[in-house]
Order: sequence, then C-alpha cells, then structure tokens
Amino acid sequence: MRRLAAALIAAALAGGALAACGEDGNWAKRCGTTDAGVIECAPDQRPQVTEVTGELLDGGRYDVTADRGKVVVVNFWGSWCNPCRAEADDLESTYQATKGRGVAFIGVNTRDDRDAAIAFERGRVTYPSVYDPDGKVALKFDVTQVSTPSTLILDRQGRIAVAMRRATIASELQPLVERVVAEGPG
Repeated sequence: MRRLAAALIAAALAGGALAACGEDGNWAKRCGTTDAGVIECAPDQRPQVTEVTGELLDGGRYDVTADRGKVVVVNFWGSWCNPCRAEADDLESTYQATKGRGVAFIGVNTRDDRDAAIAFERGRVTYPSVYDPDGKVALKFDVTQVSTPSTLILDRQGRIAVAMRRATIASELQPLVERVVAEGPG
C-alpha cells in the first residue's frame, strides 16, 4: 500500500512538473501561426534568449549577447540535411541584403561532423556557424520541437520574434527580417 501511495505521489509530482514546463516552455502557443507555418510573436509575447554561447566552426567563440541591438537570424542546419542545402543560397542572399541594416546571421550546425560542416559552408555562406554536435546550444534557445532546418529571427532585445520549423526561401525570409528591423531600436 505504501508503494502504491508513493508511486501515485511521484506520478502527480511528475505530471505537475511536466505541465508547468509545458506552459512556460511552449511560448509558441501564445504567438500567432500563419497558414505557412510561420510563428510570429507580438513584442509582449516574445521569449527572451539568454546565455547562448558556443564554439564556432572556425574555432572562435559566439555569444548571442554580443549581438544585442541587432536583429539576429539563427539558422539550425546540418550538412546531412537536403532541405538545408536547398535553403543555403536563400539564407546567404538574405544575409547579404540585410547585413548593412543591423542584421546578424548565425548558423547552428547540429548533429554533424566538424569537417563535413566546414566543407558544407565553404562557398555557400559567409556568416559564422556554431558547432553543436550534441544539440546543447540549440536547447539554450528554449525552442521546443526543433527540426532541421529551422530558423529564428531575434529582435534587437534578443527575443524570439519569428520561428520557422522548416526550410525557407529568400522571398519569405527577407520580408520577415525587414519587418523586425522596421520595429526600430526598441
């Protein structure tokens, strides 16, 4: 009887913890989703991104707080991912079109071999990427259901303004980036 009571209490506590995690951790439910599956958050609904750091593929370090004051586009990718290959040119063209307007791009290479990732980037993109073979950096973005590829757009305060859990193209991404840029310095 004691074991049954202990098991029921443990289950209730675990259920409560998971429910609480679901409320805070699933910020996307508070935001609007378009027909195309783009999640857009109003400024008062945007989750803050903090303490995201990691080693860059080229060996340097990245810290998202160094980009405060800029709009930051974060793309999760892998060299093994065919949709990632398809969207690379669109990401690069959007980066080139917006970098002079206070926009930074950072890739997050996930579940990959460093050499394969470096080879993938060569000739495709000119912005840096964090090497994240075990997904720990991606988790720091507090993004649930991360799929590859995925793209986030952070506003100048480092909050998630837009999320896409699929590949994107320049004609979709650039207007979304420009809309966040147009919000001004905050």
